[in-house]
Amino acid sequence: AVKLIVNTQNKQGGWRYMPIPQDADMSVTICQTMALRAARNAGIKVPKKTVDKAIEYVRKSHASDGGFSYAYGGGGSTFPCTAAAVASLYYTGVYSGKELDDGIRYMLRQKSAFTTAGGGGFGHFFYGNYYSAQAFFLAGGQHWKDWFTALRDCLVKMQNKDGNWVDGVGPEFATAMALIILQVPNRYLPILEK
Repeated sequence: AVKLIVNTQNKQGGWRYMPIPQDADMSVTICQTMALRAARNAGIKVPKKTVDKAIEYVRKSHASDGGFSYAYGGGGSTFPCTAAAVASLYYTGVYSGKELDDGIRYMLRQKSAFTTAGGGGFGHFFYGNYYSAQAFFLAGGQHWKDWFTALRDCLVKMQNKDGNWVDGVGPEFATAMALIILQVPNRYLPILEK
């Protein structure tokens, strides 16, 4: 699996939905960086060059407003892509820098929209918060405490009486994502294990 990921990284340093090294986007790049970090955590060798190229791709997706775009050179910043980019930088070993600081500030400016029941009408509420919870957890400190408290309370309010959550994708996706988000402080995600 690591060999496939390494061999399908595109020239800019990202990945796309099909395992061919042509296009790339933040949504798939975060998945690959998480997989590479998990492999490294398990003792599997991951080429430094691959990780360095991934960092470069994420950094080049950084926009002037502090957020990150879906694809390098394509479109404006979005909350979900910014959350994915910040988490990706942490997972590739970048723990400080302008892009991280800007990304955190960008997400904080979106806090009222992405920690309000229903997501304030914004798309990709659960997807964005899946990565925002990880990003803020890895950032730590007061930002994490404030973000998670607001997000936790929001998710509790959004839960239906039968126990599930619903969004445009479906109750299975929304429920799974809500449960993953709510357990982040417990470090059940293998990527968050100490």
